[in-house]
Amino acid sequence: MSELRKFLFDGLPVRGAIVRLTDAWQEVLRRRASNTTAGAYPVPVQSLLGEMTAAAVLMQAGIQFDGALVLQVFGDGPLKLAVVEVQSDLRVRATASLTGPVESGATLAELIDQTGQGRCAITLDPARKQPGQQPYQGVVALSDGEGQSFGRMAQVLQHYMRHSEQLDTVLVLAADAQVAAGLLIQRLPVKGEANLAGQAGQANEGEATEQADTQGQNEDFNRIAHLASTLKGEELLSLDIDTVLRRLFWEEGVLTFAPLTGDSGPRFACTCSRERVAQMIRGLGVAEAESILSERENIEVGCEFCGQQYRFDAVDAAQIFAPPGSLPPGSQAVQ
Repeated sequence: MSELRKFLFDGLPVRGAIVRLTDAWQEVLRRRASNTTAGAYPVPVQSLLGEMTAAAVLMQAGIQFDGALVLQVFGDGPLKLAVVEVQSDLRVRATASLTGPVESGATLAELIDQTGQGRCAITLDPARKQPGQQPYQGVVALSDGEGQSFGRMAQVLQHYMRHSEQLDTVLVLAADAQVAAGLLIQRLPVKGEANLAGQAGQANEGEATEQADTQGQNEDFNRIAHLASTLKGEELLSLDIDTVLRRLFWEEGVLTFAPLTGDSGPRFACTCSRERVAQMIRGLGVAEAESILSERENIEVGCEFCGQQYRFDAVDAAQIFAPPGSLPPGSQAVQ
């Protein structure tokens, strides 16, 4: 079962989170692979989308926000767009759109940043908007200040967090056909009423505190970030969360929160459903539905986001348009 674990470092201005998406990630891939029109994602796209999914869950888990966090990359190349959406209760879905064949072993730049036009956008879309309120969005290039394309999605997001959010961040991401996983380590402000070091009475006032709160200059964060960066992708995919934390931070005081799993943890959820598709067919009208069924065996509709296909045969169509209380026995087996 998919699991998210948050943790703190005792008395230090550093927090972390680690996620392993198993059933949730496998459902994303299953729906896409079972789509007879689109087919399974190529391996490089699968890996990128899995890393994005793990990263989006980690970022959503680190903010107090009632709404959706949407992580997307877009640009030029055979991968036109990749999108991950994570709700505040950790419901997640993901998709990618292709415009051409993908070479085996294609890099991030080859997938979507061939001419330096690739972008990464993070959007926070409130669930309950106030009048005139618009979603917040931050956008960064898929390349550094010198125009050099980043090699991995983790580098893109670290760049985003440092330059858009002014937070030192280390991310380790990995994904295959079974697991999408990620580790996030982030520096918290040393100053302020709510910071950990201040609560522990370890923050010094004045110039020393100012320096410790500067990006890249907090020794505690730098030490822990170095330890985190030694984690290999294959370890992240194959080891359980407790083992990863123990191996990396056995000399640190790690305070872990209860794991988030099941209905309280990251889980797949798409807004599409057989009932919603049935309503759409009802909106077409009887004549249009019968016209489609005269040419083919089923009315087939695929979700543009997750790829799930819904099929309705003549019996199912009759049920859709039958008056209430007069429904004949239906197949209900065409999905």
